[in-house]
Amino acid sequence: MSDRGEGFKVVADNRQVRFQYEVLETYEAGLTLAGTEVKSIRAGKVNLRDGFALIRDGEAWLLNVHISPHNTTGQYFNHDPRRTRKLLLNRMEIRKLIGRVEQQGLTLVPLKMYLKRGWIKVEIALVRGKKLHDKREDIKKRDDKRQMERAMKNY
Repeated sequence: MSDRGEGFKVVADNRQVRFQYEVLETYEAGLTLAGTEVKSIRAGKVNLRDGFALIRDGEAWLLNVHISPHNTTGQYFNHDPRRTRKLLLNRMEIRKLIGRVEQQGLTLVPLKMYLKRGWIKVEIALVRGKKLHDKREDIKKRDDKRQMERAMKNY
């Protein structure tokens, strides 16, 4: 991922992804948003947990990400919370992703949403699903690390 610079603030984080999937590559993408969506994102009212991305007709789309309606805006001007949003990626990145997703059976999921120099960006990841034994192995490693840190702290 590119240099994040000074104006970097994480708005939403999808920590469940690293447990369920093996992250292979990450990409930074912009989003096409409505005005009320921008206000809600800046307020931190975003849920990435069930979100995923698809590539259709040479364009990348972010689906199932919940951005709560803005509370001070009238219902008529507000947006649909789970509407499909277009991801702004480079054409070469999209071509590369098409090959990896279709041929290797990988998935695109959002890792985090953040503000970068005033622009809203999404970090999407190319992932492969973990098997149950991989998840158990991760839990075991995490527990071992905690025990070692406790032992070092007590010394």
